[in-house]
Amino acid sequence: MLRLIQLRNGNIRKIGVVDETRVNLLSEFASIYELARAAVNSGVKLSALIKQHNTDESLDYDEVYGGGSEWRVLPAADHPEEPSRCLVTGTGLTHMASAKNRDAMHAKNPDQVEVLTDSMKMFRWGVEGGRPAPGNIGVAPEWFYKGCGDVLRAHGEPLVTPRYAEDGGEEPEVAGVYLIGDGGRPYRIGFAMGNEFSDHKFEKRNYLYLAGSKLRNCAIGPELIVDHDFQSVPGEVVIERDGRRVWSQEIKTGEAEMCHSLSNIEHHHFKFEWHRRPGDLHIHFFGADAFSFGAGVQLSEGDVMTVSFEGFGRPLRNPVKIDSAADEVVAVTRLD
Repeated sequence: MLRLIQLRNGNIRKIGVVDETRVNLLSEFASIYELARAAVNSGVKLSALIKQHNTDESLDYDEVYGGGSEWRVLPAADHPEEPSRCLVTGTGLTHMASAKNRDAMHAKNPDQVEVLTDSMKMFRWGVEGGRPAPGNIGVAPEWFYKGCGDVLRAHGEPLVTPRYAEDGGEEPEVAGVYLIGDGGRPYRIGFAMGNEFSDHKFEKRNYLYLAGSKLRNCAIGPELIVDHDFQSVPGEVVIERDGRRVWSQEIKTGEAEMCHSLSNIEHHHFKFEWHRRPGDLHIHFFGADAFSFGAGVQLSEGDVMTVSFEGFGRPLRNPVKIDSAADEVVAVTRLD
């Protein structure tokens, strides 16, 4: 599979093609965004453009990945000049396990199995109508907003539980990366592993708190996969504390593991004309299969969250950082 990585050394940015233990650097393009724009504008396939601009310059991937190089890993995709032109969003209740976890969080009558929560009702709508025939429109999935490109973090960078949050927990997912062409057409550049990171305690209070539970900082990478078929993708999520594994679980994602087809998810995101603004980048999370909060694990300062999916390159690892300062009122200044 074609695996790309974004790197920075001081003020210098580069794109690299991952070849096991080496990262082969490309010429001309300083970001995946620029590379994708060139592919769209020229009509040349992304893979062909990469071959045209491959160089003999390479880096030791072990050193880069482990933080021992002057080159630092960047998020697997970003808008390098205008982070506000990158929209980070997601779709929930796509996987059976996620529906069960949400149902358990919000169930008010646990002994009455015939009573469905709104979460399970929405999931069932997806099962019944989330895979329409080609050319047809299926039922809309759940949708949420994370923020603009400023919220993105790279492999190795901490994900912060802010002072106003009740908790912070991993959500191991895959995200699609999209560019809007000059004619307003969305193009899928590829896929990246992600940790969507949410406040599950806050969400558990009431499912209507879902939007507010989405802690804005999240991670994608370290690699972007250009040609993955995204059918059935096994993986694993691991929580380490003081170098010791305290929780782990096998996970799965991909179209075969979801109640919505990829095309249906993409339609319902890009049906809004404001989501098809030429030059914008979109990063859209496709939902999680499992997370440690559902197993009763509460993350602590310094815990390391690791997400890995088969065929997506090296694992995404991010430490937990907790802002323990007291919450403060954010006051608005009047201009009258």
